[in-house]
Amino acid sequence: MKTSRIAAAVAAAALAAGGLAACGDDEPDDGRTHITVTIDAGLEQAAIDAFNKRIEQFEDANPDIAVETQEYTWTAGTFTAQLAGGTLPDVFTVPFTDGRGLIERGQIADIGDLTAELPYREDYNPNIAAAGEDAEGDLWAVPIAAYGQGLHYNRTLFTAAGLDPDAPPTTWDEVRAAAKTIAEETGESGYSVMTNDNTGGWILTTVVNALGGRTEADGAATIDTPQMREALGLLQDMRWTDDSMGDNFLYDWGTINQDFASGRIGMYVSGGGNYGNLFTQNALNPDDYGLTVLPLADSPDAGVLGGGTLAVVSPNAEAEEQAAAVKWIDFYYMEKLTVQEAAVANAEISAETGQPVGAPELPVFDKATYDEVQTWIAEYVNVPVDQMAPYTDQVFEQPLLNEPVTATQEVYGVLDTVVQSILTDENADIDALLETAQAEAQAAIDAAA
Repeated sequence: MKTSRIAAAVAAAALAAGGLAACGDDEPDDGRTHITVTIDAGLEQAAIDAFNKRIEQFEDANPDIAVETQEYTWTAGTFTAQLAGGTLPDVFTVPFTDGRGLIERGQIADIGDLTAELPYREDYNPNIAAAGEDAEGDLWAVPIAAYGQGLHYNRTLFTAAGLDPDAPPTTWDEVRAAAKTIAEETGESGYSVMTNDNTGGWILTTVVNALGGRTEADGAATIDTPQMREALGLLQDMRWTDDSMGDNFLYDWGTINQDFASGRIGMYVSGGGNYGNLFTQNALNPDDYGLTVLPLADSPDAGVLGGGTLAVVSPNAEAEEQAAAVKWIDFYYMEKLTVQEAAVANAEISAETGQPVGAPELPVFDKATYDEVQTWIAEYVNVPVDQMAPYTDQVFEQPLLNEPVTATQEVYGVLDTVVQSILTDENADIDALLETAQAEAQAAIDAAA
């Protein structure tokens, strides 16, 4: 049984630490192991209530562990400073792109012995598990969610512009045409992109992948390519010829979510599982929401960029805290993906507190497991699944491409500058931008290697 196996790991860790619960200077000496866990910043109160109910359930099942929360949202601009300053919670999350580097530098706890005891350890999709494994195959970082990029669109703006919200664009030419129509008919941005905090490079890489290109191959930067020129040319045309991209060219992940949820953006690209964030953190009106797959070029190399989220443990956590942290990761993130009772309980609490249930995401195990979970929680699904059907009906058939492996965030940062230049300088020289970006990206890759 899963709970007994994890409990055994906790007991073993406690014995190894001399049987003493960790108690920092500011922690009560109540005989319990205290851990801090991450909660997304900016949640609506209902989402906070749902999270607190899950903590109550966990503490009822584990009376020897006390859980406190700490607001945290990963961003490239703040994470490094938080990591260096030791201000992160005991359990925090990072993108797949950070996993290998954190492991190699010893900046997260080695919980490989604990994760080896998880009953689903060998059930992971190998490509997904690799994001959290060290060179020996030990799982230091637990994959808790995966995504494939999608095209999010505002159905209300589509309707106001005379477009059919049930027939979203299927090619990039159609994306451009729809964006122009939305901008002309509604005055809002027809299509917007992220440009800040490494997100500009992330989305540019996404579009390049969809066109059949790559930004890295065999340990080398591949920035100056026909696909990159096509992607930048599309942005240049939409911005300066069509005037369909609004007036904000400094979006990051959080701010573009805000403007999309408030009805100021017709379309944008982001992870296909973003509905929950839009709803719980940005008060999205579900009636406005539409989601479809990215248009893929007619190329055998075209695919949808995928990634995901890893749950990790602070290297400052003591042995018993690490074991308690793995118990929390298993309980909060993983049981709802693997255990029917837990999946139903989580869905029930979410539905009771008005939180979204049933938003699409890619499976960290396999599609059969994902489909089974959907049958378990069917009665609690409260999201507009029909409005997401253009995505869910097709995304599992799209080739899924991993994010670049080496110096990922650094290369994304280099590409941020390229995107910003295209959108803010009508005379931006694509040739010169790509020559510089190619050299800077290669330098970053060489330094990381």
